[in-house]
Amino acid sequence: MLRGGRGTPPPPEKNSSYTSGRPGGFILSGRIIPDPRKTPGLGAERRESVGWPAPALFEQEGGRVQRIRPPILQHYPSGQALGDIYRRNREQGLRAAWLMSRLHAFDLLKFGINVDCLPVLDVPVEGSSSVIGNRAYGGDPKTVADMGRAAAEGLKAGGVLPVMKHIPGHGRGFADSHHELPVVTVSRDELEAHDFPPFIAMRDELAAMTCHVVFTAIDPDNPATTSSKVIDGVIRKRIGFKGLLLSDDTSMNALAGTISERAANIIAGGCDIVLHCNGHMDEMRQVVANTPVLAHAALERATAGLAGFPKVDQADEAAIRAEFDGMFATV
Repeated sequence: MLRGGRGTPPPPEKNSSYTSGRPGGFILSGRIIPDPRKTPGLGAERRESVGWPAPALFEQEGGRVQRIRPPILQHYPSGQALGDIYRRNREQGLRAAWLMSRLHAFDLLKFGINVDCLPVLDVPVEGSSSVIGNRAYGGDPKTVADMGRAAAEGLKAGGVLPVMKHIPGHGRGFADSHHELPVVTVSRDELEAHDFPPFIAMRDELAAMTCHVVFTAIDPDNPATTSSKVIDGVIRKRIGFKGLLLSDDTSMNALAGTISERAANIIAGGCDIVLHCNGHMDEMRQVVANTPVLAHAALERATAGLAGFPKVDQADEAAIRAEFDGMFATV
């Protein structure tokens, strides 16, 4: 999937590349949504530029990973802030997670965006990199699984498809994979007890995103995104995830090699979709040149994902927003 350009509408060069490259979808950036009056249906415009209803992805978690911010959209709290409510009152915490995701769906559909890279199912450990940090709902698998499920259900209630991340778990990373490669050296038993459970609990979701993390107990030579041992042996077989598997961003520095080599390695490792997010057209072309057309099991998973978009419920946006804002006004 390719990042949409830096302006709207996309220049002819990008429209042509989108059409010829037949991307599996688009992941959009907050920098191309400067004014809601000028960008309604922006995601739909990108999708229509390739001649088919390609999905439009976004990364709208809340907290510091909120790509559309005030004054366009209200500020939303972090996953940790939602988890704090859960730790005081489980039912209220689950309701808060559902409400915030339902509001994300209201917000994103107005821009024609129908996929959100949420929930974050990583379970951090003490001393790990802040790249996950307060994006996580908590430091124990049960909290993360419960809150992740509620968040996913809120998105689906609003007609937005969730992408759980970062499978099989970025919580133990002691480095920021945007800049360097995290290497996790704990035993397989520790991973089974702490990192995998939220993904196992939500393995029936239709889409997930990998992590650029090496797990030495499974594959000491390759990060999960490019490791057939992790993808086939852990994600597909142990966790039991059968849905569409997206790589994390190809342009992140945790991955070695040229952009072309990274894209090829991602496919060789077993991912279905190569995600490229920095908006550089020359790199997009290299990704396209090294990414095969979806076929066989990957095509079946993509088709199931597109067919799995839930119907929008009849919730009242003003009422949902008032309930959520009131919940946090008392915190």
